Amino acid sequence: MNNDFVDIYRDVIVQIATPNSTGTGFYLKNPGLIVTNHHVVEGNRKAIVEGARFKKQLARVLYADRKYDLAFLEGPGDHIADLPEVRLGIGKALRERDPVTALGHPFGLKFSVKTGIVSNTREMLNSIPYLHIDAALNPGNSGGPLVDNEGEIVGVNTFVIRDGDNIGFSLPVQFLSETLGEFKAANTDNASRCTGCGNVVTTQTVDNQHCTFCGHRIQLPGNVEEYVPSGVSRTIEAIIAQTGHDVALSRGGPNAWEIRQGSARINIAYHDRTGLMTADAILCELPKTNIKPLYEYLLRENYAHEGITFSVHEQDIVLSLLIYDRYLNEESGLRLLQTIFEKADHYDNILVEQFGATWKSED
Repeated sequence: MNNDFVDIYRDVIVQIATPNSTGTGFYLKNPGLIVTNHHVVEGNRKAIVEGARFKKQLARVLYADRKYDLAFLEGPGDHIADLPEVRLGIGKALRERDPVTALGHPFGLKFSVKTGIVSNTREMLNSIPYLHIDAALNPGNSGGPLVDNEGEIVGVNTFVIRDGDNIGFSLPVQFLSETLGEFKAANTDNASRCTGCGNVVTTQTVDNQHCTFCGHRIQLPGNVEEYVPSGVSRTIEAIIAQTGHDVALSRGGPNAWEIRQGSARINIAYHDRTGLMTADAILCELPKTNIKPLYEYLLRENYAHEGITFSVHEQDIVLSLLIYDRYLNEESGLRLLQTIFEKADHYDNILVEQFGATWKSED
């Protein structure tokens, strides 16, 4: 593999979201699994996965490993044959100052590349020799691959020190390779590593949620209770369901949901500190010329509707609504969300066809 490996990794990097977290994963064609961090999917039987070559879908968590902060998810159900193969750099001896590249989806962005060097090849944390790297990782990079200049995976990006000066850590690839071997040998789709004795346990070696090797309490990923929303989140999800959208696939992290409506993307969020529910429909982009008539149109429409408002963020035209939780119930929320769902695609077409705005690119 040559230095054009970044283009290859675009197709194997996976966005991952649960009701609790967001992060990155990567698809390994052999053994046909998505690799990520345990903390990205912890407490969930399934996670939402999406890639450049496959659509958003739910994937089961097959393996959970708190010790090495690893988790394996089932591979995508469509276009698997189209996904390229990437290699693990097993047996490579990394040295300080070797160049590395961290790939991922920080903060829900579609793709990012962070370059840096290895600062320390054996940063001992919890008796594990992590790779200390200076690539500027963000929380959303968790679970993404660390790649050397030959395009081979040398680590799994695990965490970054908050307020640190580009201080990130990556689990060396040999631990991933060994764990993949242990999971394959277990011959199951429901396994965990016991933090007490270190064995990979399955339904055959767990008795009443305790490891039969050492007696340590353990939970297999397939036995995790299904997520049940509560409070305002439960109300929002009930509203989303009534609009006909798939609630599970709409989840995009803590108190966040993303919905496609025609050509528009609607981001819904509940801000518990302020008690506000917001819904932002990201429409098209401003044209480069003759913008004044478009602005005049947006201002006129703002006066024509109650509860929804146009704004412009950089080049994006956004249609928004907000409502305080004390006024939010299924009836009021459904009325407002249906309005923005209906108007988003409607306005998208008008702005493009009549005012020269450009369709929003999803690349």
